[in-house]
Amino acid sequence: MYIASQKRKDNIAEYILYMWQIEDIIRANSLDIEKIKENVIDKFTDLNDDQRREMTEWYESLIDMMRAEGVTEHGHLQINRNTLMQLVELHQALLKDPKYPNYTAEFYKTLPYIVELRSRAGEKAVGEIETCFTALYGMLMLRLQSKEISPETQNAVTQISKFIAMLAHHFKFDKEEIEKDALERESN
Repeated sequence: MYIASQKRKDNIAEYILYMWQIEDIIRANSLDIEKIKENVIDKFTDLNDDQRREMTEWYESLIDMMRAEGVTEHGHLQINRNTLMQLVELHQALLKDPKYPNYTAEFYKTLPYIVELRSRAGEKAVGEIETCFTALYGMLMLRLQSKEISPETQNAVTQISKFIAMLAHHFKFDKEEIEKDALERESN
């Protein structure tokens, strides 16, 4: 909960990957809050009783949402899909705006990798941005499992990472500008 909140403020791409990992952690613990307390929450030894209770409630709410939304075995929570959709909308706006030629160039450097990944997904193919996140998450899982990563895969993920980092930077900048404008309107 605390990590997710900080990641959401600092880097939206890391936030999405973290939340996907949280979904998988919940699944790995059979959506059982007692197992999550034992295997996850209790590992945070620096939490006071209130923080431990808040974290437990956060996991319980995620479990409830996963059950209600039918994503107990696979898929992503609506809150995570909504965040991804915000990135997709920003991505589309950046591509249309001639003020961002570097972003467009980075996207076109990444596009061959996206096309390749989508062709491998077959009928499960998703949008360009979600394909990038799926690749990044897959790489994270391979590293956690200490599996060998081919040079081709490493090259693809390096380019995808660079592109997604640029998108995340624009997202943070865009959000900061919106907040700044809102504060200026309030002070007038």
